[in-house]
Amino acid sequence: MTAKFIVIEGLEGAGKSTAMAICQQFLKQHDINFVQTREPGGTPLAESLRDLIKQQHTEQVASETELLLMYAARSQLLHNVIRPSLEQGQWVLADRHDMSSQAYQGGGRGLPESTLCSLSNIVLNGLKPDLTVYLDIPPAVGLARAKGRGELDRIELEALSFFERTRARYLELAKQDEHCVIVNADQTMDKVHADIVAALAQFYKRVFG
Repeated sequence: MTAKFIVIEGLEGAGKSTAMAICQQFLKQHDINFVQTREPGGTPLAESLRDLIKQQHTEQVASETELLLMYAARSQLLHNVIRPSLEQGQWVLADRHDMSSQAYQGGGRGLPESTLCSLSNIVLNGLKPDLTVYLDIPPAVGLARAKGRGELDRIELEALSFFERTRARYLELAKQDEHCVIVNADQTMDKVHADIVAALAQFYKRVFG
């Protein structure tokens, strides 16, 4: 059986951590061997890059610098965790992947799609998730949840308009991707949970028949 790559996407406060826990439980219940990771991060070097990306700096961080740091971290993760795991037959469950860069740096920062595509092609070399679960939530709702968790990082401190642009791009990408399922994250936790499980069950049925 070919290993599969599952990604959870969404804005701050969309409930990705909960969704990851639901996915873990589903895979364990079906005796599927998997590794879990996150972006940016997932390896010692990539985690160091994550800190650089998220922390506040005394100088202005250029949008292009942020983008390159994201893809540097992604490259490390792909080479050292994702590709080796898939080749060994392990499924991979990831908190964020390339769609995040397309949405945040493309939609939010307004960087050219051609730039993003060039970097994506170099780093990913054709690798795409087999299933992406995008948790859609109004930015104002998600940010209120994020603030309730504690101190915000550099990106979470952006203006609401940044997240509105990011969400708009997320929705464009999600609707264009036949392997992406959009889940309304602005529902009761029970309903969100049920929708995620339904998406996983449908994917499982496609894989195993």
